[in-house]
Amino acid sequence: MKAKDLWKTAKAKLRGHYNYYGVTDNLPGIKRFGEEVKKLLFKWLNRRGKKNCLNWEKFNKMLERFPLPETTYKGQYVWILCELTM
Repeated sequence: MKAKDLWKTAKAKLRGHYNYYGVTDNLPGIKRFGEEVKKLLFKWLNRRGKKNCLNWEKFNKMLERFPLPETTYKGQYVWILCELTM
């Protein structure tokens, strides 16, 4: 799977998870889920070959350029902050 496709799939899965489980009392849980997804993405992107190893610095730059959906709490609703384009 290409990195672009992996990223697109991860974003869709995160949005779906956040929409389904995004209730007021569950914000810490879905934030934790988002962090675990980032760790797994790093792991799988790093397994793609040793020629251009991915370190956390490069991965964080990738996250800045292509952000994953994030959540925030406003009032009684959990909001999903994301960009729709890659």
